[in-house]
This record gives sequence, C-alpha cells and structure tokens, in this order.
Amino acid sequence: MNESAPSLDDLTLFLLVAQHGSLTAASRLSGTPLPTLSRRMTALEAQTGRALFLRGKAGYALTGEGRALADEVADLSALRRRVDRFLHSDNGPRRVRITAGFWTSRFLAQVLAPDPDGLWVPEFLPSNAALDLARREADIGIRNRAPDHQWLARQRTRPIHYAVYGLPDAPDRFVTLPASADKPPSQRWVHDRHADRILTTASDSRLCLDLALNGFGRIVLPCFAGDSEPGLTRLSEPIETLTHDEWLVSHHEARHDPPIRAALDALAQALCTAPAPRA
Repeated sequence: MNESAPSLDDLTLFLLVAQHGSLTAASRLSGTPLPTLSRRMTALEAQTGRALFLRGKAGYALTGEGRALADEVADLSALRRRVDRFLHSDNGPRRVRITAGFWTSRFLAQVLAPDPDGLWVPEFLPSNAALDLARREADIGIRNRAPDHQWLARQRTRPIHYAVYGLPDAPDRFVTLPASADKPPSQRWVHDRHADRILTTASDSRLCLDLALNGFGRIVLPCFAGDSEPGLTRLSEPIETLTHDEWLVSHHEARHDPPIRAALDALAQALCTAPAPRA
C-alpha cells in the first residue's frame, strides 16, 4: 500500500464511479476526461492496496472492498457541498441556472418573488441551448417530457395545453417562427397543418406575440400564456395533439444543495399552482 492517503478529489471521483457503475457516466458528471479518470482509479487501487473494481463489458462493478470503501465515503458529497456553501456564504445569493422554453421562462419571471432567505436568484439560460443537466451545464430544467437519465430527479408539475389566440377580429392567418429543425412543437404544428395560412414569420416568440397583438394574425400559445395576455382572445379549443405534461428536472445530487432546493420548491409552487386554462 502507498503511504500517501488518497485525495478527497480521487475519493469523490471513486464515489461517482461506484454510484453509477460506469467510468463514462462519472466522466460526464465530473468533467474529468475518461483516460484521466481511468488512471486515477487505478492509482487509487494502488494507494489503498485493494482491488476496488471488477472491470468488464458491463462497466465498473464494485468488489467487496470497493463496496466497503463506498460505504465509508458515502457522506463525502454532502461534506463537499457544505464546504462549498461555507466558502461562498459571503458572496450573496447564488445564481441558479434554469433552462426552459420561452413562455415558461417568461411566466416564471413574472410570478417568482425574490427568495426571502436570500439563498438564490434565477438565471435564465437560452431556451434553445443544448444543455445537459447530467453534466451540470444547468442547475434546473423545465421539460416537456420525463428525463431518461437515472441520475436526474424529476417531478411532474402540470399538463400544458395549447390553443389559437388573436384579437377578436384577427384575420384567419398565422404568425409563427420560421421553418427550422429546432422549432417548438406548437410552431411545427402551424407549419405542418396550416402552411398555406402563414402570413408571416418572426425570429423569436416575443416578436410573434407582438405581431398578433397588433392584429397581423393568429398565434398558437400555451394556454397559461395566452389566457393571461391582455387583449388576446382564445379562438380555438385546446389542441389535443400538443397537450403534454411538464417536468421539473435537476441532478439528483445537486437538488440537495440549499440554493437549488429552495429554487426547486419555489418553481414547483409557481408551476403547480398556475391557473388552469379558462373554459
């Protein structure tokens, strides 16, 4: 056994590998290159003088010694979070990075109140960014489907309904986003079902709304946005093919961090208590 004690960083990496049974998953979560992570796990075995892993095609399974070490360091993640909170305790509220669609972000910006404990403030990230919560590129995501990653925690919040909106005398034409591969389903519905009735397009959702408010045409909106927009009238029944559940998603470890926990609670309350679509 090497006389030098394993570093806390190496033990943290070991715990990630132990929890997920995979170097690849631990590499993604920690941002450590795969070859570097493999070398550090081999070095950890040399330092402890124990065989910690059973390496195979299925991943990195723990040996009996590995399971014993994992039990010993199980609280290490919580300890590191407490140290991080201590180090940043005088820096004011933490920015909690939230990724969501435009209308959900706008709704939350309108209804969220500053955190009374001063733990967090929202930082809204671009809704069209390909952000990976598993790799901590954002702290919280609001998604239209449940995540398929086992290390992501999720909570169903509310069903989201869509309908056609416009001024009472709006022409029977649509304003929408341009045709593109990454346009949201509601705008894809307009292009797929009513391409011959698209009057014009705009580069972002807010501009589409402004055009509709100015009488250029109709717009498809989530009902929580359209029903609360002064001046707009709902001009259709909810579009059944666009209805979906909404999910509040975060990394299963990060959700215990006090600022993120407070943010999750505030977001869940805002989303779950949002008014139901009007009849």
